[in-house]
This record gives sequence, C-alpha cells and structure tokens, in this order.
Amino acid sequence: MSNLDPAPDAYAKETPTADSTGTESAAPTTTRVGTVVWGLVVLALAVLIIIAQLGVVTLNGTYVLIGLMIGAGAALVVGGLLSARKRDNEPTTGKS
Repeated sequence: MSNLDPAPDAYAKETPTADSTGTESAAPTTTRVGTVVWGLVVLALAVLIIIAQLGVVTLNGTYVLIGLMIGAGAALVVGGLLSARKRDNEPTTGKS
C-alpha cells in the first residue's frame, strides 16, 4: 500500500504570490498575547498539580486558582497595552 496521494489537496493553503519586484506580499504574523498567557496558565497549573501530588507542598485549590486568575488577568492587560502601543507607533501611509 502506497502513501502517495495523487489527488490534489482541496484544503491546501495557497502560497503568497510575488509582486512585480519579486518579493512576497504576505503580511508578517505576530504572536497573540492571549494564547501565550493562557498557555502559561495551563503550564503553571500542571506544574502545581505535579508538585502537590509529589507531596512537596500542600496547596489550597481556591488560593491557587485566585492567584492564577489574577496573574493571567494582569498579563493580558499589560500584554494588550504593549501590543496597542507598538501598533500605534507604526508610520501611517496617509491612506484611510
């Protein structure tokens, strides 16, 4: 049995086209603040669960969740403000 699929993929992404200068016209992608913050929250929660299961420290679940939510909220607000500040510093082209 072969892994070769001769049919074209209907869901394949189109590659960005090059303009007349030969450079690609794709916009650069940026990392979303929310994705990073919630990923860190999940990672921190997993680490805390592992530490609690090893018996290194006894954790109160309510206090852990409150601390994670305060930290995540602060990180989202600060990240959003920094992202908006960076976006506002970009030069304008005069077009609306």
